[in-house]
Amino acid sequence: MEQVNSEEVKAFLLDLQDRICKGLEDVDGSAVFKEDKWDREKGGSGRTRVITGDVLQKGGVAFSHVYGDSMPASATANRPELAGSPFQAMGVSLVIHPDNPFAPTSHANVRFFIAEKKGQEPVWWFGGGFDLTPYYGFEEDCVLWHEVAKKACDEFGEDVYPRFKAWCDDYFYLPHRKEPRGVGGLFFDDLNEWGFEKSFAFMQSVGNSYIDAYVPIVEKRKNLPFGEKEKWFQEYRRGRYAEFNLVYDRGTVFGLRSGVGRTESILMSLPPQVRWEYDWEPEPGTEEARLYTDFLNARDWLG
Repeated sequence: MEQVNSEEVKAFLLDLQDRICKGLEDVDGSAVFKEDKWDREKGGSGRTRVITGDVLQKGGVAFSHVYGDSMPASATANRPELAGSPFQAMGVSLVIHPDNPFAPTSHANVRFFIAEKKGQEPVWWFGGGFDLTPYYGFEEDCVLWHEVAKKACDEFGEDVYPRFKAWCDDYFYLPHRKEPRGVGGLFFDDLNEWGFEKSFAFMQSVGNSYIDAYVPIVEKRKNLPFGEKEKWFQEYRRGRYAEFNLVYDRGTVFGLRSGVGRTESILMSLPPQVRWEYDWEPEPGTEEARLYTDFLNARDWLG
């Protein structure tokens, strides 16, 4: 029977949260994360950290570890054989919304789940990824983001980056708008076919790569001058972010509908200011229009 070390996973996740928060505090330069420690009555705890700074208008980096004696029915719809099993779920999830419209929003998540029924081998899997949502497109930023994503995957097989890049493009898509949320990155779930050690190593590689991918982009864009027009467009496009998270995102929808999650931590991902306009379209040939024509499509950024 393969050894599955959930304590080792938890230790990595706690350390990852610390390192990501430090990297983001450094790029902001004016603010530090405030921590809200919480306990779950039915088993588990977490550390939700939020930041409001001059560079990072709103950001959150959350660690959670929940467990229980019996899997909730809402969590077993796709795996009915796990109903009633003792379980653990843990992860780090983050969303960062910079103030400057030229600096993109980013999201990252790495997670681990295990259910252990008496007399049976444990059922476990890893998931995660990271994706980028620009408001004004810069080709070099998208290339860097995907270069780091590919590097995180390279040692695990030639097919890994294209496979999880395509999954990210498919997942972060708004069918009702017929457009992607951003320029993608990586997304994976239910990963266990490599065995525990390799799967865990891959999850670590993805989690460790986030700061290398994101911080150089924010450093390059955070001081670019902008005006009311750019801020207006940022808030308009943030509406798409809110639409995706509240309608399609699995974690958000599951957490809110099931009652298992912690509402404040779940909604941490939403932008601080958003606007909707009726049937608005950008003027052709503008930088706003370029976002739609040149960036919001499932491109091969490294080709």
